[in-house]
Amino acid sequence: MAPMMQRSVCVAVCVLLCSSLLKAEPKRKSVELSEENWSLILTGEWMVKFYAPWCPACKSLEPAWDKFADWGEDLDISVGEVDVTTEPGLSGRFMVTSLPSIYHVINGEFRRYMGPRGKDDLMTFIEERKYIEIEPVSSWRAPNSIAMSLLSWLFKVSMVVRNIHTSMTEDYNVPVYGSYVLFGAATILMGLLLGVGLVFLTDCLCPARPPKSTHQRIPPKGQRSQPSDKDTSSNTETEETADTTENTEDIDSSISDVALRHRKTTTANKEEEEQTQEEEKEEDSQEQKEEIEEEETDKKED
Repeated sequence: MAPMMQRSVCVAVCVLLCSSLLKAEPKRKSVELSEENWSLILTGEWMVKFYAPWCPACKSLEPAWDKFADWGEDLDISVGEVDVTTEPGLSGRFMVTSLPSIYHVINGEFRRYMGPRGKDDLMTFIEERKYIEIEPVSSWRAPNSIAMSLLSWLFKVSMVVRNIHTSMTEDYNVPVYGSYVLFGAATILMGLLLGVGLVFLTDCLCPARPPKSTHQRIPPKGQRSQPSDKDTSSNTETEETADTTENTEDIDSSISDVALRHRKTTTANKEEEEQTQEEEKEEDSQEQKEEIEEEETDKKED
């Protein structure tokens, strides 16, 4: 009887333990983030890992990351991860350049985690609030900024182009150079269409003004009307401009006359100086001749 009682007690204890384990709530695991739910990390405190299935370093980090995620509820923190092969837009938003990459997010403030990647190191980083020592990402580089949204869209387009290239070369047996030629032609065509659209848009928003005619049409005598205030003001403006041009022409002509007179006087003075110099030379030569003649006469008398 005693062995039977012991067995029944053991069976009851096992049943109770199994039922308690089944009823217990599972611990919080790492959340798979995508373009649809990534905005969850903007509220609360998160640790987010970016990985790729083919990355050896990501595979070595996976056990420690899973254990860290099991402690997320105790640390009052959410743990998420992003597969960059399926979510290229998020890798563009966060400017992921190396794998694996870990970000700490608290109330929309982003910081890049560059420390050790063990479970205890990650838990110490959260418990001791070491993220305060790290400078947060600038506002223009934040994943929820406009610049990073545009970069995310660019990453998505590049992934679509890559998938199309892979499908053309593998599924439809198109040569690689043929795929490049098709993409180049499509790029040129899109550029032309974009340029035409911009020109049309600018013409609609800022139409060009018609050229002003230089000759006015004179109406017949019967259809001539009295000039308006605008016409009279324009006429007075043209008369004033004509007067100013005449005055400037008169001033220019007077300046040219003065310059001519000055030139004439300078040339006359130069001619007079040259004449006086010639006369002085002639007088000197005459005196020398007279002296020579006097000397000759004195010699003859002697």
